[in-house]
Amino acid sequence: MEHIHSERLILRPWAADDAAAFVRINADPRVTEFLLGPLSQAQTEEFIAAQNAQYAVHGTCLFAATLKESEELLGFIGVRRQTFDVPFAPCWEAAWRLAAPHWGRGYAGEGARAVLRYGFDQLGMEEVVAFTVPQNLRSRRVMEKLGMRRDPVSDFAHPALAPDHPLSRHVLYRIAGRDMPPQI
Repeated sequence: MEHIHSERLILRPWAADDAAAFVRINADPRVTEFLLGPLSQAQTEEFIAAQNAQYAVHGTCLFAATLKESEELLGFIGVRRQTFDVPFAPCWEAAWRLAAPHWGRGYAGEGARAVLRYGFDQLGMEEVVAFTVPQNLRSRRVMEKLGMRRDPVSDFAHPALAPDHPLSRHVLYRIAGRDMPPQI
């Protein structure tokens, strides 16, 4: 199985024993502030199985992100195939979710740079998108630091949520492989 290495991180397919730590990460209300809530044990196991299935088909997924020095699970960072009902799909979606104690240390950007480079260079992706709710400024800053550009024309209401749900509206960012800085 492919592992993606950055300076401080290893991004890898999920192991069954990652589930307990990922449940704990998702139990933190800071982590799920812009999500629909925590994931149960069963939902976490489904998520892990879905990501490993994505990896088996596409060679990428929302990888388990671990620290090189300790192998501690920080959360996920990766690129997955997204096919839900929006005008820009199917597409490659970059996403990250990390345990709150590890925020502000540059891990999301570091891991996302590594996985984007992998997607563009090894898998031949031409473009990757990322999206979040407008109020998730931390995630939007990561997108912008990666060189992603906001595409306001493609902002959308998430199809899994009612249009009037407070988390329905999403902003979309894009980056093409040709636009990615070489040092990334």
